Amino acid sequence: MSSSEGASDQAKDVSEDRETLLPQPAVANAPAPKAKLSAAMIIPIWIVLSSSVIIYNNYLYNTLQFKYPVFLVTWHLVFAAIGTRILQRTTNLLDGTRDVAMTKDMFLKSILPIGLLFSGSLILSNTAYLYLSVSYIQMLKAFNPVAILLISWTFRIAEPNRKLALIVFMISCGVALASNGELRFNLFGFLVQAAAVGFEASRLVMIQILLHGLKMDPLVSLHYYAPVCAILNIIALPFTEGLAPFYELARIGPMILLSNAAIAFLLNVAAVFLVGVGSGLVLTLAGVFKDILLITGSVLIFGSLITPLQVIGYAIALGGLVLFKTSGGK
Repeated sequence: MSSSEGASDQAKDVSEDRETLLPQPAVANAPAPKAKLSAAMIIPIWIVLSSSVIIYNNYLYNTLQFKYPVFLVTWHLVFAAIGTRILQRTTNLLDGTRDVAMTKDMFLKSILPIGLLFSGSLILSNTAYLYLSVSYIQMLKAFNPVAILLISWTFRIAEPNRKLALIVFMISCGVALASNGELRFNLFGFLVQAAAVGFEASRLVMIQILLHGLKMDPLVSLHYYAPVCAILNIIALPFTEGLAPFYELARIGPMILLSNAAIAFLLNVAAVFLVGVGSGLVLTLAGVFKDILLITGSVLIFGSLITPLQVIGYAIALGGLVLFKTSGGK
């Protein structure tokens, strides 16, 4: 999951009070953007951009053999940090920053710890593409709501009930069946993606605790999180991938990296408009449709193998996901 995947997931999260995206930066009660677009216009754009980011990243990692997820995530975040500041000065898309009274105390106690989780989620989810297929990763992401519920129940943020327990069981069974049917199962990749889900779920729960009631849309939250996460990743880069990715830049070429980051950033912009259109059910169904397209695209473009057991398992998980969304998580 790139930073933009986090934002795309967050757009669904915000509209339904639901990574991400991002999955991805997410804060509750995000206001709709001033510019109005219809759901029929923005949802297809969001689906195309969200799918393009995932497919493009997978192409970079596995076709071009640029196996440096920490570097790529850092580059996306640097691009996003610069991009949001340009938009802040040239458009009204980041007018929401005026409503955020950012203090040193708020930064240290809220933005920094959430940024740490966000950074970990991005790196882990991108690393998973080195070991697992796009289709299988999308199936595993269906477990995100379950992770959020389990963390909320553990820390008594929410009270469990029979309906939610059945939904958790339904999604868990679906993901288990999909995993059992995976022909190219990689334990390390599975654990990395599971950890990414855990980081992302923890981030979303922490947002609800620390930033409850604060009005930040996907782009405004990215404005604050991107620099923090970029700095954290830059510090980690020498200890994880070293100088190796820089040696590969000449082979990849600047246009590949620029276009990749630009598409990722455009997804964040689309996520802002997505927040203001459609009902929670419409956006959930749009997300389901996007995931189905991604799985189909993974089969057609990258030759991923899908078994009937995986289809059945993922259908069960998606059914549980839709029930969770339509119930409002209650």
